[in-house]
Amino acid sequence: MALPKRKTSKSKKGMRRSHQALRSHMLTACDNCGELRRAHRICPACGYYKGTQYRVKNGRSDEAG
Repeated sequence: MALPKRKTSKSKKGMRRSHQALRSHMLTACDNCGELRRAHRICPACGYYKGTQYRVKNGRSDEAG
């Protein structure tokens, strides 16, 4: 079984892990309602994305009885 020849230093370990940091979400303003939403996703407030409504907000309608 293979074994490392030398102990990995803190500096080397840190340089290797430098790309593993978590990034914050990219937030943009919704074109329809102005609320903040994640980029390339449907707006959670109004359900619009790129000018098209994809999700109707939950609520009671008069037709439901």
